[in-house]
Amino acid sequence: MMDKTDWKLLKEIADLERTPQGAYNIRMNGQTDSRASTANIEITTKTDGKPGIDIRVKPGTKKESIHIPVIIHATGYSELVYNDFFIGEDCDVDIVAGCGIHNTGCETTQHDGIHTFYVGKNSKVRYVERHYGEGEGTGERIFNPQTVVYLEEGASIQMETTQIRGVDSTKRDTKIVVGKNAEAVITEKLLTHGKQTAESDMEITLEGEGASGRVISRSVAQDQSRQVFYPKMTGNSKCFGHVQCDSIIMGEAQISSIPAIVAHHVDAQLIHEAAIGRIAGDQILKLMTLGLTEEEAEEKILDGFLQ
Repeated sequence: MMDKTDWKLLKEIADLERTPQGAYNIRMNGQTDSRASTANIEITTKTDGKPGIDIRVKPGTKKESIHIPVIIHATGYSELVYNDFFIGEDCDVDIVAGCGIHNTGCETTQHDGIHTFYVGKNSKVRYVERHYGEGEGTGERIFNPQTVVYLEEGASIQMETTQIRGVDSTKRDTKIVVGKNAEAVITEKLLTHGKQTAESDMEITLEGEGASGRVISRSVAQDQSRQVFYPKMTGNSKCFGHVQCDSIIMGEAQISSIPAIVAHHVDAQLIHEAAIGRIAGDQILKLMTLGLTEEEAEEKILDGFLQ
């Protein structure tokens, strides 16, 4: 039975205030709390001995959603979960994932998840993943997500990953193979503070002719936190790829942004951009003339940057 704390976590990571409609699987402290499938989307427990679920979407499924949030409020708990998505041809679905940890104890609580997507021909997937940590305990809140995507001809995925406060350490590993005339768009938003650390490794391989990929990474590092980004775009055919990393650095934070583009075909068009800087003083002054304090002005700028 979920309490107010659990529903608060679900609101933060999946924008849920009640049991979702459509297909869903809510995991709490390592166990399935509730689950529902639909006529077109089947969610089942894995049968290979690994913890996690298989999600199968029938060909032609349109305008349906899948919610698979994870919440943990047990201090000292650690898990590794495997979730596999099998998306049939000509589908159009939304998937909302994410994990929230409420740690009130002194031991580390950790969630590691491996999500693998097999997206069929001409299918469209919108995938949202949010990570959030809270709790007055001294124990750390750690997330290490891995995402692997295989896009068949004409398929597309729009992936939005967000981590705003409360996470002491994270290492994100993303790999996408883009087929003929397929498209992958990744938007990453990250804020660290205190002594938090974050590392993001991305590798997008534009394999098929006409493949395209785009990475948009926006981050804010405050206090003594540290961030490292390794986005890599590889073109193996006639394709187009763009990597853009923008970061705001504050206090005594450290940020390393190391984008890479690799072309293995004469018609591969690849671009990368990276920028790290502080908040411009004139931006803060302009907002202060409208009645905001310096702290309020700073927060307003950061909120807009991470939208």
